[in-house]
Amino acid sequence: MKTSMINTLWCTLFVLFVTFETVAQEIPKYEYLEVIVIQKANNSGKVKRIKVEEQQSLEGKQITIKQLEKLANTSDLLNVMNAANWEFVDRQSVVSEENDPVWMSYIFRKRK
Repeated sequence: MKTSMINTLWCTLFVLFVTFETVAQEIPKYEYLEVIVIQKANNSGKVKRIKVEEQQSLEGKQITIKQLEKLANTSDLLNVMNAANWEFVDRQSVVSEENDPVWMSYIFRKRK
């Protein structure tokens, strides 16, 4: 009788330990969004166009593609994304020629 109670206690403790360990190691999941900003080359970085492709991370969200593409500068883009709880992650730029526009990719993430 005493042995079975001890074995039951050990099994219960083992199950609780495994459950807590699994919860503690959970990796947060994020949705990512890419926004392309096209800037004029030799015009002090003024935005020529903001382009957003259809992405799954925008489905059902309060931000729309049209709303993002109407923005006039990158500071407005960052403010809108911050207000909607999107975190800025990275920015990469591509310049091909001296007078060609600069293509910049802004990556944002939001916790699911």
